[in-house]
Amino acid sequence: MALTEEFFSRSAEQTREYARQFASTLQPGDRICLKGQLGAGKTEFMKGIAECFNCEGELSSPTFSLFNIYHGFLRGKPVDLHHFDLYRIEREEELDAIGFEEYLFGPHIAVVEWGDRFESLRSCYTTTVCLLYGGGDSRRIVITR
Repeated sequence: MALTEEFFSRSAEQTREYARQFASTLQPGDRICLKGQLGAGKTEFMKGIAECFNCEGELSSPTFSLFNIYHGFLRGKPVDLHHFDLYRIEREEELDAIGFEEYLFGPHIAVVEWGDRFESLRSCYTTTVCLLYGGGDSRRIVITR
């Protein structure tokens, strides 16, 4: 049975704060799908996750490189954070060509922006975070585990 949490953010900083709280519950092996319209706050949410692991200085959007690997800390222990952005991927075959599943699964935390683009991958995620416009700078954040 899925557990769903819902939050309302009124600013980018508040979105990052919710992301930091969320990230504090993660552990290696977790695979998170970030979904929402263009500009809904997926990358801002990702920034909050990176802040939790003390690797925000490394953070950059992987839109052109498809994915980045960051080295951070989780409860004082080293952890790798794999950050994907599938916005520019048009076909699943492209994911196979870059070895996506090899980077998705493993002893790290994986966060995938636009992770809902491919139906066959949806069951791979342990958690889905949906960011929705609420008007102006407001966002509705729905987390399903």
